[in-house]
Amino acid sequence: MEHIDTKKLYEDSTYRFGYVSKFMDFGEDDIKAIEAVADKIRPLVPVVVDAVYTKLFSFDVTKKFFLPKNEGFDGAVAASLEDLDLDHPQIKFRKDFLSKYLNKLLNGPYDERMLRYLDWVAKIHTNTADKKSKINVDYIHVNALLGFVETTLVGGILSLELDRATEAAALSAFNKLLWIQNDYFAKYYAAPNNQICEKKKSSCCFANILYSNAMLPSVLGAAVGAAAIYFGYVHKHN
Repeated sequence: MEHIDTKKLYEDSTYRFGYVSKFMDFGEDDIKAIEAVADKIRPLVPVVVDAVYTKLFSFDVTKKFFLPKNEGFDGAVAASLEDLDLDHPQIKFRKDFLSKYLNKLLNGPYDERMLRYLDWVAKIHTNTADKKSKINVDYIHVNALLGFVETTLVGGILSLELDRATEAAALSAFNKLLWIQNDYFAKYYAAPNNQICEKKKSSCCFANILYSNAMLPSVLGAAVGAAAIYFGYVHKHN
């Protein structure tokens, strides 16, 4: 049985990735599976990006996060939700960011720099003290978005009509990868004090209950995502 330093999971992003990736069995075979389909998936990136932003703009609770100026954007921002459309310069800026992110996942390499990048992507969406913008996206929306991205990506992979082994490996690899990204987000929302209770206090127990409820969408999302992949796969090959 391997020992895992619980405290270090919240202090060392590389150590955290090592544990999560090992738990999920994400490794060289998955990286090779991503590389094997990268060239075929790359042309689908604009379609995924447009689908993501159409979805985000279909709810006011998610659209509102695009009103504040994005870090790195130098143009003018929209004054209201009604003034903000998918052709706004800041939205084009954000779409470009998402395109670069998806291409980064396809291109690799999966090294220390990639781990820092995945951590940075999560960090800039939270209201941490050392970032310039004050955009702070509630975790419920992050979780829902990653689930939508995965579903859209699964549909794209299935449309490629790859051979069975290549398709199955790619679906598995991207599923693991997006849940690893999800964990980087969760790191900034789940306080370590909610994870460890050395003393039995009512406040600590209440914190754990809150944490469990907060993570329930992720657990359900993982189950639904896995089921969607499985049934989509079975439907195609039967």
